[in-house]
Amino acid sequence: MPLIHDTPATLPGAEHAADAAICIHDLTVAYDGRPVLWDIDLDFPRGSICGIVGPNGAGKSTLLKAILGQVATTSGRVLVHGASFDAQRRLVAYVPQRESVDWEFPVRAVDVVAMGAYPRIGWFRGVSRAVIEEARSVLDRVGLADLAMRQIGRLSGGQQQRVFLARALMQRAQVYLLDEPLASVDASTEQVILGVLGELRHEGRTIIAVHHDLATAAQSFDWCVLLNLRVIASGPTATTLTEANVARTYGGRLTILSEAAEALRQAASRGSA
Repeated sequence: MPLIHDTPATLPGAEHAADAAICIHDLTVAYDGRPVLWDIDLDFPRGSICGIVGPNGAGKSTLLKAILGQVATTSGRVLVHGASFDAQRRLVAYVPQRESVDWEFPVRAVDVVAMGAYPRIGWFRGVSRAVIEEARSVLDRVGLADLAMRQIGRLSGGQQQRVFLARALMQRAQVYLLDEPLASVDASTEQVILGVLGELRHEGRTIIAVHHDLATAAQSFDWCVLLNLRVIASGPTATTLTEANVARTYGGRLTILSEAAEALRQAASRGSA
């Protein structure tokens, strides 16, 4: 799929790379005055597999939702391939956490995958035979060709995860956002998912995945972001996923939270003065 060429945006801040897949500048998200993400500045390089790692409640899933415009932000800006998400929506595919999906909905695996073509074909057009055949081909790519006609709720957890990855592949996106794609899957599913992500990287696509397992992060990602309400460290995995950075990320959470809450209170006071 060719890239969408909008008028190039001026990147906010000289510290950001002009060719970043995702550029995040001064992003803060707060719920009821409580900071969830605080002053996030990040670049995700194109053509790489990027991991977002941090403790529970660190804001990892919220960061993906902020990129997608699914949560309100207190401040900041997100650019996708140099333009706003709204302008580049077709470039981005999203795989949510498996627990957030209603698996009892009576739909076949092949139909779920075909839904990934809707942004290309239009939401109100019928699914053609060509789209169904493409969906079958994508299911084969994730090792589920023989389960195309099975109701989605009758698949195992790992198989369901592969189906949703296949749906994202149907979008022919340039950037893939995956929320815990390797959580609670068996070894064979993990191998398939990592293999597909490697193929996407080889094709020049960018993958950004929330991940919970530090033990496998070094083998899974080219680029790593250590997050705990704010960015603790970001860069090539070999130089970023260090013992010192991990200790900073998984310790001192209460200190970070109190600092962020105080900063928000001071900003609110200045705004009302």
